[in-house]
Amino acid sequence: MRKKLLLIFLLILSASIVYGDPQDVKIDISNINDAASLWRLFLDNPDSKTGADILIKLGSVGKGNRMIIDNINNYLMGKNLLFRSGENVDYTIISVCISALMELGDSSSYPALFSVLYAGYPEVITYEAQGALELIPGNLQQFLVNIITHNPPEEKFAAFTMGVNSDRLTVSQRGQLAELALEQGLSAVDDNIDLTAMRYSSILLLTRLRWTRANALAIRHYYRVQTDYLTNPMQKERFIEAISCLGAVGNSDAALVLCLQLGLINARTESTGAYDPEITMAIVQALGRIGYNAAFDHLLYVSSLSYPEEIQAAAREAVARLKW
Repeated sequence: MRKKLLLIFLLILSASIVYGDPQDVKIDISNINDAASLWRLFLDNPDSKTGADILIKLGSVGKGNRMIIDNINNYLMGKNLLFRSGENVDYTIISVCISALMELGDSSSYPALFSVLYAGYPEVITYEAQGALELIPGNLQQFLVNIITHNPPEEKFAAFTMGVNSDRLTVSQRGQLAELALEQGLSAVDDNIDLTAMRYSSILLLTRLRWTRANALAIRHYYRVQTDYLTNPMQKERFIEAISCLGAVGNSDAALVLCLQLGLINARTESTGAYDPEITMAIVQALGRIGYNAAFDHLLYVSSLSYPEEIQAAAREAVARLKW
């Protein structure tokens, strides 16, 4: 049902846009059912109302036809490359290509459809490509894993974003993608904007999923963001996110990292009275979520210092959650 509704949406959208030159003469293709003949006719009329009609018809008559599937894949890929290079393309033809590939339903179309996602098209075109990727049978997770592992940064981030928002992927598969995305982001030598954004996004998802397999990666991310925060206070929110992630996915190793930080905060608070309440609260709560009893002394010491009642209450609650 969802597939039919999406197809109807695409056809309505296609019909609502003017195709090619207003002087185009429509060619009657109703009696042409040979896929090869239709493709030759399409090549003669690619950017026209007839060309769009041919693509729509090829979506039904070309099922299982490797030549037709490959030709439309290559045509869409070529249009995407032209668009990314600054050339104008007919959005309607792009939309109808996506519709045709969705109807053909072959997983070999994954690369061409995925290339739409980072080409810079209007959101409606991107949405259509995402919908087609969701509906075409195949190992979508492995396809996205391969992109995150091997492709350039912007493609990695696009694959991660699609995967974690995909209705087809299970919670476990999303967790695996987020773990891989975090690993890739941490492995980057330079601070690429796409890899950094992917790393931050993966931390938020791993926190929500409580993906404990990412404990070691989360600790590495914590130290990376801590360094960033010490040189740039504007990174405070990211530092708090890193702390929260340790609380959600961390084990005793993560608890020891946070214990060290809380010990330093306690010592500074005792000597100068200076501390950051939001960071302190985040660390106390994270230690409570992990529940490692080595945090007992640091949490208990909070009550003897000049912290506000909400931090002291959080410390008492964290102590109560420690596992002995």
